[in-house]
Amino acid sequence: MARPGVYQQVLLSDLQLRPLAEEDLPSVLDIERQGYSHPWSEAVFLDCFKDSYRLWAASHGDRLAGYAVVAYMAGEAHLLNLCVHPLARGQGVGRYLLKHLLATAAHEGMSQLLLEVRISNRPAIDLYRREGFHEIGQRPGYYPAPDGREDALVMVRTLSR
Repeated sequence: MARPGVYQQVLLSDLQLRPLAEEDLPSVLDIERQGYSHPWSEAVFLDCFKDSYRLWAASHGDRLAGYAVVAYMAGEAHLLNLCVHPLARGQGVGRYLLKHLLATAAHEGMSQLLLEVRISNRPAIDLYRREGFHEIGQRPGYYPAPDGREDALVMVRTLSR
């Protein structure tokens, strides 16, 4: 069990970015449950370990600080999940992961990165806007919510090769 405050002094220079491995799933599922009201299941994560997906881990020492899941299809990247451990939030971990997956997708020839984000998730929307994303639409009732369904903003950023 993580000690309280273990992530309070995360330095980006101490973070290691690497491909997410199946052995990371217990930590991923723990973070997922803490981060979302309707978390992905282990089966959903396992289904993402395919050639057309990129799964990234941001680790601080031997602890997972965050992860991202991106699908590649028809020359476009689609960010499906980006989550940071609650104790590591607000320290740049999410931005660090996002910048890495943007650079990797561009390097691998993707033309743009598309994502959906809960309309209520202001910190994520603000991050995406600061990183050059713009809104291209909404998906009504896209996300399950405690009181029914919640709309998603659809955002995109063009990638330069």
